[in-house]
Amino acid sequence: MGDHMPEDSHENVPSRQRRRFEGISSRAYEHPADRSALVALRKLSGFDTVFKALSGLLPERSLRLLFLSDSVRVSDAQFSHLNDMLRDACYILDLEKVPPMYVNQDPQPNAMCIGLDEPIIVVTTGLVELLDEEEMRAVVGHEVGHALSGHSVYRTILLFLTGLALRVAWIPLGNLAIMAIVTALREWFRKSELSADRAGLLVGQDLKASMRGLMKIAGGNHLHEMNVDAFLAQAEEYEAGGDLRDSVLKILNVMPRSHPFTTVRAAELKKWAESRDFQRIMDGHYPRRDEDGSTSVTDSFRQSAASYASDVKDSKDPLMKLVSDIAGGAGDLGGRVRRGFGGFATGSTKTQPRTETPTDTPDDESPNGSNGSGTT
Repeated sequence: MGDHMPEDSHENVPSRQRRRFEGISSRAYEHPADRSALVALRKLSGFDTVFKALSGLLPERSLRLLFLSDSVRVSDAQFSHLNDMLRDACYILDLEKVPPMYVNQDPQPNAMCIGLDEPIIVVTTGLVELLDEEEMRAVVGHEVGHALSGHSVYRTILLFLTGLALRVAWIPLGNLAIMAIVTALREWFRKSELSADRAGLLVGQDLKASMRGLMKIAGGNHLHEMNVDAFLAQAEEYEAGGDLRDSVLKILNVMPRSHPFTTVRAAELKKWAESRDFQRIMDGHYPRRDEDGSTSVTDSFRQSAASYASDVKDSKDPLMKLVSDIAGGAGDLGGRVRRGFGGFATGSTKTQPRTETPTDTPDDESPNGSNGSGTT
């Protein structure tokens, strides 16, 4: 590494030269929607402390004992190459305490970071066997990013609150309220995964390896049969293709998920890797964690709102284009909705004269509401 490591921590770091981000705040890589929620929670002094004290009521203790008794703990003596990656990731992101890491026998490729008192990282044998060293390094960095952001604490807290709310579901409109909580919680989960993907890139500092890892998670260990450009093209086709019916189906498909779809994750990560924000971090200009206490909640929410507004404006999804056009005052809204849903009954297809308005644009007149190809 370029910097000298303290003798008492993060030893046995692989020799490849990677930039270290001393004192980096997780705000540097967090998605704006994830960041705004975390900043607000961190301002609630004592909130997480209370729930840490209640950790005995949660299944965390049981999980710790389960992994300790029925999984393999990563160390210099066991899965030493993973131990090197873990120490390397903690060194690069300047995470002071290296979290315990376990390998669990499970053919399903997966990894997670859980815990209230202290985070635990768990990776499955399916994932270890699927990924090469550089791909796995990005995954370990992903989980260390969760730990640095405090996702493990706040995820457990919110899951606990959600479970508590389920016990009072008999209250009138209780189910609707709980579904709203769960839906918002899952949306945050998905954004926190995008944040952790960015942390994985900061640790691995190899975009190709991150892309390969996501492709393997989607399509298995047949890398010679896959192509990054074609994989990213799937994400663009997914976003822009179809009509308003497909847009609704996309929403319904993603709502139960805690993770974004894999092609979407790849496209989002590539977009961030090409951004000015990423380059500034790599150049050593990033927010420091000693400044976290002075972070404005209002500013964080404004950035989150601006991010969502930008996503809607730039999206090629038919529904998002319609929403953007409504906000912009586009004309012939009824006609565009009918075309977006593929028309109504075939018997009522008489052509009616139509008056153009100044806000109509020829690019938006295609049946699927898309103006063709473009970059995300």
